[in-house]
Amino acid sequence: MKTKKSEIPFNAEMLVARVEGFAAGRERSRERMMKLPPPVKAIPAKEIRAIRAVLGCTQIEFAALLNVPKVTAISWENGTRKPSGAALRLLAVAKHHPEALQAA
Repeated sequence: MKTKKSEIPFNAEMLVARVEGFAAGRERSRERMMKLPPPVKAIPAKEIRAIRAVLGCTQIEFAALLNVPKVTAISWENGTRKPSGAALRLLAVAKHHPEALQAA
């Protein structure tokens, strides 16, 4: 059976057989399992200031290191905004491994 380049061949019977084999313990998953770190907890404003102090940089330099607008970094330190998502993870890395942030 010819397929267009944008089409992906699909074999339902093979998929069902693999799922049943996996469920019965006869077949092992070929995918690699990765242990994910726990979600990062919120970081209070005073801790963000402490992270910056450990790095020994100004608010503008800190914002540049994190690749965020300076007003964002300043508002985190003032407590008017809270970091979330990737910024929160990056701040956690900076807190536990400040040398990693400076090396990047």
